[in-house]
Amino acid sequence: MENEILKEEIRSIFEEHKGRYGSKRIAKVLHSKGVIVNRKRISRLMRRMNLFAKGTRLHYRSYRRKPTESDRPNLLNQIFQSSGKNRIWVGDITYIPTQRGFLYLAVFLDICTRKVAGWSMDRRMKNQLVLDAFRQAFGREQPEEGLVVHTDQGPQFTSGAFRTLISKSGAILSNSRKGNPYDNAVMESFYRTLKRELIQGANFDTPDQAQREIFKYIELYYNPKRIHSSLGYLTPAQYEAQLSSYPPNPVSSLY
Repeated sequence: MENEILKEEIRSIFEEHKGRYGSKRIAKVLHSKGVIVNRKRISRLMRRMNLFAKGTRLHYRSYRRKPTESDRPNLLNQIFQSSGKNRIWVGDITYIPTQRGFLYLAVFLDICTRKVAGWSMDRRMKNQLVLDAFRQAFGREQPEEGLVVHTDQGPQFTSGAFRTLISKSGAILSNSRKGNPYDNAVMESFYRTLKRELIQGANFDTPDQAQREIFKYIELYYNPKRIHSSLGYLTPAQYEAQLSSYPPNPVSSLY
């Protein structure tokens, strides 16, 4: 069990640094986190996982092996329907330009209610951005086991840390095909709406200013007040309340 936990930590560090760190540097990172482990043990576990740092003469090609479609299945196949809330979430990252740098925003959206279930913002686009957004969504909504979480194949969503979090939460990961924005069209639509209604022409001075305005847009306007044609011109909050009053027909539900 200890080795399995350690392997997840090793994979997370390896992927965060895009395969540039070998066992020695990974040991240093683990030590900085208070995890004291022998470098030879790390090297042995890396070989078992077929993780070889860039520049390793014998096994570099093993690391470069592309994952197959079965490794990252697309469970939605552009069918964005669910008659029950917290059965399918879609997630993505976008950036917001300001006069003093970019702000990055990660969002998880409920397919059924179009509600923003969770979000996170940061000046750096690191793995922690999507981890925080998912944890917020999961803590708020408390979905049942079997939730489908659909994202693209960006490095933040394919990292070991994110995949482990999804698995431990009892959820199922689904991925868009590479380079196909239509596979995550609902998220693309949400970000277009956000940029059209808030970002365009705003000319934010700082990332902090942008963060305050995005918070107000999501929490005080989009979820409780903005009507959606796909919801019969109800707001996400109104549609969610309606679902609670009239349970969906399970025959018509995809998930």
